[in-house]
Amino acid sequence: MSELLNLEPKAVWKYFYEITQVPRPSKKEEKIIAYLENFAKSKNLEYKKDEAGNIVIIKEAVKGFENRKTVVLQSHVDMVCEKNSDKVFDFENDAIECYVDGEWVKAKGTTLGGDDGIGMAVQLAILDTDQLKHGKIECLFTVDEETGLSGAFALKPGFVSGKTLINLDSEDWGEVFIGCAGGRDTRASFELDSEYVPHSYKSIKIEVKGLPGGHSGDDIHKGHGNSIKILTRLIWILEKKYKIRIHKLEGGNLRNAIPREAYAIILFDSANESNIEKEIEKFEADIKNEFAIKAPDLSVSHAKNELPDDMIDHYLQMRLLASLYACPHGEMAWSQTMPGLVETSTNLASVKFTEKNIEIGTSQRSSVESALNSMVSMVQSVFMLAGAKYESGDGYPGWEPKLDSPLLDTTKKSFIKLFGNEPVVRAIHAGLECGIIGKNFEGMDMVSVGPDVKGAHSPDERMNIKTVKYFYDLVADMLENI
Repeated sequence: MSELLNLEPKAVWKYFYEITQVPRPSKKEEKIIAYLENFAKSKNLEYKKDEAGNIVIIKEAVKGFENRKTVVLQSHVDMVCEKNSDKVFDFENDAIECYVDGEWVKAKGTTLGGDDGIGMAVQLAILDTDQLKHGKIECLFTVDEETGLSGAFALKPGFVSGKTLINLDSEDWGEVFIGCAGGRDTRASFELDSEYVPHSYKSIKIEVKGLPGGHSGDDIHKGHGNSIKILTRLIWILEKKYKIRIHKLEGGNLRNAIPREAYAIILFDSANESNIEKEIEKFEADIKNEFAIKAPDLSVSHAKNELPDDMIDHYLQMRLLASLYACPHGEMAWSQTMPGLVETSTNLASVKFTEKNIEIGTSQRSSVESALNSMVSMVQSVFMLAGAKYESGDGYPGWEPKLDSPLLDTTKKSFIKLFGNEPVVRAIHAGLECGIIGKNFEGMDMVSVGPDVKGAHSPDERMNIKTVKYFYDLVADMLENI
């Protein structure tokens, strides 16, 4: 029996544990959708599902609350699937191995799925209790939030009737979010062109590991380091000094995760072996010093590698390295209206070798549409100069803050009553489905709340236990007072 089942509120943790046992990668949410349908049937609750797979489960108002506003509680069903390189795990079939570590719930070597499994668990606990006072509730579960927001985009008018929405996908307890950034993805590709490796060459594999990674919105300004940028910097030095060649250079996985690990397989004249190894060791000392506070576990290691048959064309190598070095990464501007909020940023997210191409993934965010488009153009220009093919998606809209929101007023009153102080009210640099939902359902009054979830989108993800109870208590009190 899982130790999570002993935590409070028991119903929330019961459902969270059940959710962690159901595989739910983005775009492959069939199992979690079936779980939600079975839940609704077992509780005799009305539900409906749209063509995209979004589900709404409906709970009628309790006696005396029939004239209250209908409230939509919303979360997403998919999770980011990241694991440590030494962890053997199949996200499409294996259950998350979650455990309690002091004040936190964590997972063994993988993402936990607290984002947004805990939002789902709170919804299910509310649907399954007769101890709360509330008007009509529509629990909306959307698909594919993490890799395209396609579930939110697919929502059609009428799927929910409520005009008051509490999004349960925030990750900072004590903060109420009333706005978010919009975003776009930019992808580039180089056509792979290879040549044979001289028999006199030797090969080593270089690995960058131990970076904190994190969410490309929430954590982009924290100086966690980017494994691709660090590895590129080292390869650039080695190329200039020793004319090394590249067989492969890869790192990162997801557009919305800061890359934690990267590796390269390089080739070189055997006469330079000793000097190259010393250069790598010197670089590791320098880079560890630079990131001593932000990434104390950072390592840059090297090991002998079997000589591969091919290496990428030298002209392609220089264009690849130049574009990765020049491609911007990190926060680019801070909000002029909300102190402490990143306005504009970009994430160099991934580099992958396929059979025919080298694929590079990036993502841009901003709460100002014109700044977002300019950031996209800046990234495009880097790849254009390098002779790569590139394209940018249409992206998703931001959510404009409204300080005169009736729901915000209710949220603040509930928070003060329960916890004795006002919550912090702010916008978030990450993307939330609220921006899209607000466009699809005109006049929707929205806030976003959640417990403390740290290290989201990385295997370091952890969820604070006591704030989960606070989170549930807040949502329950809001439902009573809306």
